[in-house]
Amino acid sequence: QLQASEGGSVQAGDSLRLSCADSRRTISNNGMAWFRQAPGKEREFVAGINWSGTTTNYADSVKGRFTIPRDRAKSIVYLQMNSLRPEDTARYLCAASRSSSGGSSRGTYNYWGQGTQVTVSS
Repeated sequence: QLQASEGGSVQAGDSLRLSCADSRRTISNNGMAWFRQAPGKEREFVAGINWSGTTTNYADSVKGRFTIPRDRAKSIVYLQMNSLRPEDTARYLCAASRSSSGGSSRGTYNYWGQGTQVTVSS
């Protein structure tokens, strides 16, 4: 099971780190990603990382502000969010890919966490 940490309510400009842990420790060879979904909007890709942690991908909206490190030994993936904006407000979900890459295609992810709410106020 993918278990995400608590999100939170922060001010614009603040930082927040989410973590996603796999209790079964089975994701070490899988690509991982974070998606987010705001009310009334489609789920969108935020950031992805390949199995080894050597390749990352980011949505244009978060490039330069978010990073997605992973600790393979602990089966944990993080989402470090800096310079948060009100438009980052959403429910954030972590996901494991069928493959070893961390691409942006939602269809390649078949193992999802329950999500956690992040609210950014101006």
